[in-house]
Amino acid sequence: MSDSDLVKLYSGRILALAADIPHLGRLSAPDGTAKRRSPLCGSTVTVDVTVADGRITGFGQDVKACALGQAAAAVVGAAALGRSRDEVALAREQLVAMLKAGGPAPDAPFDGLEVLLPAREYANRHASILLSLDATVDALDAAEAKLAG
Repeated sequence: MSDSDLVKLYSGRILALAADIPHLGRLSAPDGTAKRRSPLCGSTVTVDVTVADGRITGFGQDVKACALGQAAAAVVGAAALGRSRDEVALAREQLVAMLKAGGPAPDAPFDGLEVLLPAREYANRHASILLSLDATVDALDAAEAKLAG
């Protein structure tokens, strides 16, 4: 990766998002929790959710990731409240398609993830970018199991 590629990848917008992640921190009494780790870089994201009527009513995340993972977590954190599992899972599918198959950015309210389009060329960064959505889907599954149990 050349210096100019790095500059393009770590744009001002990505760094600004990474510096201001909404809902940073853990919830005291979550309905569901999940931690995801990228084996390639060691980045981790832990997500806590509270759920009512199938929608996220509380969201917290502990993010220990590179700037790209942090930027993705910022977009997810800003969009998570009020979302259903299906909406989060769709955003994850769309982000995978954007990164790996040349697809468009995810639909609103997750469309801010389009800032990560330059990372498409860096497959070794994809797992870190997906951590927040992966952990949110897993936390919603855990909440559903707990609330059903």
